[in-house]
Amino acid sequence: MEPLIERIAALKIVPVIAVEHDADIVPLGTALADGGLPVAEVTFRTPAAADAIRRLRDALPAMLIGAGTVLNYDQARQARAAGAAFIVSPGFNPRTVAACRELDIPFIPGVNNPSAIEAALELGISTVKFFPAEASGGLRMIKALLGPYNQLQLLPTGGIDADNIRDYLALPGVIACGGSWMVDKKLIAEKRWDEVARRTRAAVALVRR
Repeated sequence: MEPLIERIAALKIVPVIAVEHDADIVPLGTALADGGLPVAEVTFRTPAAADAIRRLRDALPAMLIGAGTVLNYDQARQARAAGAAFIVSPGFNPRTVAACRELDIPFIPGVNNPSAIEAALELGISTVKFFPAEASGGLRMIKALLGPYNQLQLLPTGGIDADNIRDYLALPGVIACGGSWMVDKKLIAEKRWDEVARRTRAAVALVRR
């Protein structure tokens, strides 16, 4: 788990992607990589997710590919079989924790309150996704949670964009942020891969300056 976290922390941004057509994933992933961000969280919000992960793994084997919005064992199994390197969920489900351990794949569950955090810590999980970040209190909530839970490593996601990402990354405990502004659904639908690459380059420059 630690090498994965170090790699995510070095990248600072994890693009959160929903693709309707798995054929779009390779040009999309190429645009991200060309923009300086060789990482993608492909969400199971669409039926194309598993095939998209498989295509991206085959085409860009050096890319860090995760599966997001994984809610149960079957989705975790599909993600693992497709070649995902890690799994992310929007909430904390002990059964999904058990599934990912059985499948031997790193798992980052979602939390947004003390009870979920303590449930994760009880199972030895200290790297968590804070979701939905802005709707759950954003920066103020994270600051409050890091008081009693300063061992957490957080990946805030939800409502994060170019206007606020640097504020999140400035918080102790925040290792990276999930975001989708550079992979907006409209850009994907219109196959505007040059614009995806441009927004990605701008995002990378923003968080590394």
